[in-house]
Amino acid sequence: MFDWVTDPQIWIGFFTLVALEIVLGIDNIIFISILAGKLPPEQRDRARVLGLGAALITRLLLLLGLSWVVQLTEPLFAVFGHEISGRDLILLLGGLFLLGKSVTEIGHSMDGPVGKDGKKAAAASFAAVIVQIMVLDIVFSLDSVITAVGMVDELGVMIAAVVVAVLVMLFASGPISRFVDRHPSIKMLALAFLVLIGVVLIAEGFGQHIPKGYIYFAMAFSLVVELLNIRMRSKRPAPQEDATP
Repeated sequence: MFDWVTDPQIWIGFFTLVALEIVLGIDNIIFISILAGKLPPEQRDRARVLGLGAALITRLLLLLGLSWVVQLTEPLFAVFGHEISGRDLILLLGGLFLLGKSVTEIGHSMDGPVGKDGKKAAAASFAAVIVQIMVLDIVFSLDSVITAVGMVDELGVMIAAVVVAVLVMLFASGPISRFVDRHPSIKMLALAFLVLIGVVLIAEGFGQHIPKGYIYFAMAFSLVVELLNIRMRSKRPAPQEDATP
């Protein structure tokens, strides 16, 4: 009954899947962090927990409905000779939503915060943030579950790996969100990353597979460069005022 405990292949698959789930969840963490950053400080942690909790529930439901997930790859209709499946349709709509939302957030970041009624805006934005997080969770979770199905055969291993990965993301989301809030240039870089992810989702919806490893490498390189810039600016001496009369 518990032969799987001593099976090294099971454990290798489990830890590999956990690592991949965390990597695939980076864009989800960034999206949640940016949206939660628009809320008042006392609501941000609750929004992050609810957002990642929704991601966990969505992934578990998709795993429990594996037969439905497999059917999503079957063609529904064709556009210019290219067959579109349910998965492609979800990726297309999710990519368009993420692209539009990221571009809008970039525009708001450049224009600066605007708001007259603080309390009313905060209440409305909290509900809107949770809805937007749940919509994108479906897209990100679908990608994550398809990866899990392709790597591991045991449903229990998939569920355990997803739970562990989401718990790791939950603990990491707080420090990441605070770091993004403190550094506007990092936030802009993260939004640019989400624009890129949106384009990739749209491309995959049309059957053009783009290895995400290239995208994550480019993003990691850009992040390292920006961290070096932040460190350099922090060590730069403050300009001294001219004391001449």
